[in-house]
Amino acid sequence: MFDQHTRSLLPDAELSRRQFVLTSLAAGFALAAQPISAQTIVTDTAGLTTAEVSIPAADIAFPAYLARPEKGTRFPVVIVIQEIFGVHEHIKDICRRLAKVGYLALAPELFARQGDVSKLETIGDIISKVVSKVPDAQVLSDLTTCVAYAAKTGYGDIKRLAVTGFCWGGRMTWLFAAHEPRVKAAAAWYGSLVANPRNNPDFKPDPLRPTFPIDIAPTLRTPVLGLYGGKDQGIPLETVEQMRAALAKGRSGSKIIVYPDAPHGFHADYRASYRREDAQAAWKAMLAWFKQHGAA
Repeated sequence: MFDQHTRSLLPDAELSRRQFVLTSLAAGFALAAQPISAQTIVTDTAGLTTAEVSIPAADIAFPAYLARPEKGTRFPVVIVIQEIFGVHEHIKDICRRLAKVGYLALAPELFARQGDVSKLETIGDIISKVVSKVPDAQVLSDLTTCVAYAAKTGYGDIKRLAVTGFCWGGRMTWLFAAHEPRVKAAAAWYGSLVANPRNNPDFKPDPLRPTFPIDIAPTLRTPVLGLYGGKDQGIPLETVEQMRAALAKGRSGSKIIVYPDAPHGFHADYRASYRREDAQAAWKAMLAWFKQHGAA
């Protein structure tokens, strides 16, 4: 359940009280992500050290996946923020891809307090039963805890800190870049930008998600690269243009690339939404962005 390091930090009473909390990562892919595409990329662990780790926060210890080069020390750090499907095999593979090019990549399970999405069979259940109950403040706090954890491993150089995230994690990438001043560069993949993208007259603000990327754009200081699809049905292009205009009011140097024919989730190689050429181009753009801004 808890590793020895985490156990040493928690009183016995606290250990027994927290047994219900998700303490391990999903194996394979989330049920709601099925069926899995034949195009799915599998990155091997040759030359890498990979592990499921337990990260102690103030109230719980939450699991995370860590990948880094096997040899060497003081690697630049990338915090990888999950999709709504949690830290399943695709997110782990992204960490291994980053480790292959020299990063210590760390993907925390940010839904640990609210539930295990890997066992839920529909996206609707994931959103209603888990994701809708996750406060932004909790996520930002856990991500900051991950930065400290990466430094304490003795292998991570948080002076070269980057963050990237996908879909749900794309929105949180924008917010964490604004929240954590140590982030040198960020790459947000098709994360929502405004609270009410379809201008629904019945829209009600969510107190757990009070801020959206467009709200922080004018005061953002960290350079964020936004990677979006021109045929994303959930993120209208007009909201992308609104975000660009808001960013232009600030001094972060952030920019957004739109891949005209790409749908939402175009990087998710395990799903039908995958667009190989756009995904590869965006991945190269992300790595170049990190290098350009001192996170490599």
